[in-house]
Amino acid sequence: MNQTTSEHEPDAAGFVLAGGRSSRMGQDKALVQLGGQPLVVHALAILRQAGLTASLAGSRSPLAAFAPVVEDSKAGLGPLGGICAALASTSVRWAVFLPIDLPLLPASLVAFLLDHARITGKAVTLCSVNGFAQTFPAVVDRATLPALEIELASGRRGCFSAFQASAASLSQPMSILAIEMLVQAGQVAHPDGLPATRWFLNVNAPADLSFAKAQARTHIA
Repeated sequence: MNQTTSEHEPDAAGFVLAGGRSSRMGQDKALVQLGGQPLVVHALAILRQAGLTASLAGSRSPLAAFAPVVEDSKAGLGPLGGICAALASTSVRWAVFLPIDLPLLPASLVAFLLDHARITGKAVTLCSVNGFAQTFPAVVDRATLPALEIELASGRRGCFSAFQASAASLSQPMSILAIEMLVQAGQVAHPDGLPATRWFLNVNAPADLSFAKAQARTHIA
């Protein structure tokens, strides 16, 4: 359920980053089918199952049929451009970002990261797997927007480094939670028992899609 800042106003919103060129896939990655549904539908469903409203950021017009679209101020700015546009478009404190190509993530992980951010007040909350920090999913405080815009304007468009810089601008370290600890504590789980290392499969190329289909065969209808 959405936590609210008042009786009627949510304090968080979800955004799917869907402005990539899909060059490695050879077709629009957002519309590639997995389990009978395009990847964009899977991404939006993850956010909604975590109790969030779900919009698209940095998207092209063909995806507007799936959810509301927040367009970049300028084309070709990459995921960081979509993040800045999304934060500028909303008045909620917390924005949750997912890329279009992580269809195997469980909604419980997104919900836990958001709850952790609410409790700790950290500017950026991420997770790690096998000791490696993951850029997404990301829970980002809207207060990071000025620093993120500086990174974008300076041509430093890597999202992870931009998150670091924006958290530092607020005199905070990023919060990075180890997935293994969360799983062991029963805080997060895949609904069909998929191991956590598989949750972060990026579906960027046809081979990735084939592997995702093999993994998803028993848990995506």
